[in-house]
Amino acid sequence: MSDFSTSVTIAASPAVVFAAILDTKGWWNQDIEGPTAQIGDEFRFEVEGLHRTRIRVTDVTPAQRVEWLIVENYFGFVKDQNEWVGDRLVFDLEPTADGTTVRFTQYGLVPELECYDVCSNAWGFYIGESLRTFTEQGQGDPESAAGHAAPAEQARAAINALESA
Repeated sequence: MSDFSTSVTIAASPAVVFAAILDTKGWWNQDIEGPTAQIGDEFRFEVEGLHRTRIRVTDVTPAQRVEWLIVENYFGFVKDQNEWVGDRLVFDLEPTADGTTVRFTQYGLVPELECYDVCSNAWGFYIGESLRTFTEQGQGDPESAAGHAAPAEQARAAINALESA
């Protein structure tokens, strides 16, 4: 089993990328509630009918690493509601000639899981597109409680497939 990982090079210093990652409302979900910057902080969000989660910050190493632990999770498009619970989400930053490479890994998100296709595609979007444009241009494409970003459409399709199965 291989944990999901993706990387992107962002045209900004590690310090700037680090600050952007901690500003989760700017690139992941604009309705996040709770602090996201210190070890022990807990935050949560809900995309109505699709995804609800509570996350604890477990590592914050400035300009190098951010790590979160999934404490609670619900998906409207999977049968097994234990998916994601206990997973670690890790952002490792490495300076490069072109800026900073962010390597994101979700330890526990493996191809055998029901949510893998939807979740891996969503992370590809949020890390590769939304975080990158938020950091480089000041404007990401975060989700909202209403579910307007591209990954919400994939999750709705997965719900429809689950209901018709």
